[in-house]
Amino acid sequence: MNFSDLNLSPTLLQAIDEQGYSSPSPIQEKAIPPVLAGKDVMAAAQTGTGKTAGFTLPILQNLSTGPRAKPNQARALIITPTRELAAQIGESVSTYGRHLPLRSTVVFGGVKINPQMMRLRKGVDILVATPGRLLDLHNQNAVHFDQLEVLVLDEADRMLDMGFIHDIRKILALLPKQRQNLMFSATFSDDIRKLARTIVHDPVEISVSPQNTTVETVKHWICPVDKKQKPALLCKLIKDNDWQQVLVFSRTKHGANRLTRQLEDRGIKAAAIHGNKSQAARTRALSNFKQGDLRVLVATDIAARGIDINQLPQVVNFDLPNVPEDYVHRIGRTGRAGKDGQAVSLVSADEIKQLTDIERLIKTVLERKVIGGFEPVHDLPASSGDFRSFKAKKPKKPNHHQAGEGRHGGNQPGKSANRHGQAKNGNSRRKKPGGGDNQSGNKSSPWAKASANRGSKAQG
Repeated sequence: MNFSDLNLSPTLLQAIDEQGYSSPSPIQEKAIPPVLAGKDVMAAAQTGTGKTAGFTLPILQNLSTGPRAKPNQARALIITPTRELAAQIGESVSTYGRHLPLRSTVVFGGVKINPQMMRLRKGVDILVATPGRLLDLHNQNAVHFDQLEVLVLDEADRMLDMGFIHDIRKILALLPKQRQNLMFSATFSDDIRKLARTIVHDPVEISVSPQNTTVETVKHWICPVDKKQKPALLCKLIKDNDWQQVLVFSRTKHGANRLTRQLEDRGIKAAAIHGNKSQAARTRALSNFKQGDLRVLVATDIAARGIDINQLPQVVNFDLPNVPEDYVHRIGRTGRAGKDGQAVSLVSADEIKQLTDIERLIKTVLERKVIGGFEPVHDLPASSGDFRSFKAKKPKKPNHHQAGEGRHGGNQPGKSANRHGQAKNGNSRRKKPGGGDNQSGNKSSPWAKASANRGSKAQG
C-alpha cells in the first residue's frame, strides 16, 4: 500500500514525499482511515513503528477544512508525558503540515511560561503539551478548549507510570463532551483500559504487534559482570566494537551523572539527560548526540521516552529496569523503521529478579556472553526458562507476640502497643516477669531487651 491509497490530501502527500516516505507502516495503514473518518481509536504499537504520523497526518487533514482557532483556543490537543516526546511530536506536526494554513505550538515545563502564553494568544489549531504545564496555562487563562475537536493521549501507559492520572482527569473535566478521542500507546494494560472507558466511545481497537514483545530487527543479549566492573566493561565494548553512537540507560539520575563522569575520564565523550537537568541542557545534549558530537548519551527511562533517532545502532542497559515493560521500550530505541539494531545489558548477580521478570515478559531466555577479563566473581544464576506468571502471595497475619514489630512499627487495628512495641488488647492477661510460656515476659532476657529497643525505635 502507498500513502496515496489512504485518501490523504495532495498537500499532505507532497510533505510525505519530501520526507522520502512512500509506504505507510502497519500502524499508519490501520489507524489513518478511522481517524480520518472521525472515529475514536485505541491503538497499541511498539515504539518506533510510526505511531506519531498515524495520528498527526489525519488530524492535519481534518483540521485543514474547518474554521481557524480563535484567540487562546486550541482545536486539537495532544497530551504526552515528556518534554522530549512533546518536542518530537511538535516537529512532526510542523513537518507534515508545512504546506497547510494551520498554526501549532508545543508547551512543556522547565522553560519560561511567558513565551508560550504569547504564542497561544492568537490561538492554535494543534497544541502539543505535557500535563503539568497545560494545567498551569489554563489556570492563567492562556488556553481554553471551547473549540476543541480532537484529544490525543500519546504514550498513555507511560503517563500512568509517571503518576499523571490526576492531572489527566483534571484536564478531561475541562474539555467539551463532544470530541474525537485517540489513545496511542506501546501497551494497553488493565489500568489503561480502565482509563479508556472514561474517555473513548465505541473505539476502533488496533494492535499491530503482540503485547510486550521486542522488535525482530533488534538483536539483544546480556553480559554477566560484577557491578563494580560495569563502567570498565562498557568502555571496553565501546572501544573494541568502535561504537560511535550509543544510548545508555541508567536506573537513577545520580547513576547517570556518575557514569557520564567515568566515561569522560576514560576519554569517551558523553552527556547525561534526566529530570534534574534543565530543558536547555537536555535539548543541547540530545542535539549534540544526534549530530555525532557526543559518542554516548546516558539517560533515565523518563528522559529517553521521547528520543527518536534515525538508525540508532546501539543501546546499552547499564542497569536493568525495575519495571520489565521498560526493557521493551528501551531496546525499541534501536531497530526502528525496519533497520537493524543491537542492545546489550550489563547484568550483575543482584539483578537476577529483574532479569527473570524481563525474560518472563518477553518469553525468551536471553543469550549470555561473558567478556574475557570481566568474568564475574559473583555468578549470575541460570535462568529457569519458566515463563508462567505468578500471583504474589498474600502476607500472613502476624503472630500475637509479633504485632507492632513490623518494619513500619505499626499495630493491628484496634490494638494498642505497650512501651516495648508489643501489641496488646483489653482481654489479654498480664504476664509476671519470668512467668508463663512467652519469653517476652522475661524483661531481663536479651530477647526482651532487643524487642524493647526495636519497639522504642518504632514508637519514635
